[in-house]
Amino acid sequence: MKILIASDIHGDAQSCASLLALFDAHRPDLLLLLGDLLYHGPRNPIPEHYDPQKVASLLSEYAPRILCVRGNCDGEVDQMMLRFPILSETAMLFVDGKLWMAAHGHRTGANPTENDLPPLPEGSVFLSGHTHVPVNQKDQNGILRINPGSVTFPKGGSQKSCMLYENGSFTLVHI
Repeated sequence: MKILIASDIHGDAQSCASLLALFDAHRPDLLLLLGDLLYHGPRNPIPEHYDPQKVASLLSEYAPRILCVRGNCDGEVDQMMLRFPILSETAMLFVDGKLWMAAHGHRTGANPTENDLPPLPEGSVFLSGHTHVPVNQKDQNGILRINPGSVTFPKGGSQKSCMLYENGSFTLVHI
């Protein structure tokens, strides 16, 4: 299975279009979105290419191949604009024999040095966004923590990015 993982688009139509161009180029089975799709949020500046309606339109074209969890900037009004569900706080997947848990990260899992995850079996994968900083590391409990960074607002010296999962490994992809 091949999965493209992204987070924190925050209404930037140009960054969203770039993400979807990567999706088309890599041809994964699934686009896993980790929240904060349309609204820029009160702590972020308005993106240069801010157009939440365009982002909703672009993403909705890929609806059958999207799995999404809710971010702290996502609300019921956002759901009204999208043709795929975005309001689940978490999602559980079984990928290549491993348990994956996806969440935005604003409630749990944002810091890989903290022991703040729900009980997951060793070897599981926990995916989150929220911090806008890419992470690909095992924690002290043997859980692989993945954060694809941000499609729009990279932080911590990172670049705009997402992650590609293929053949058992995660690769950071710059947008």
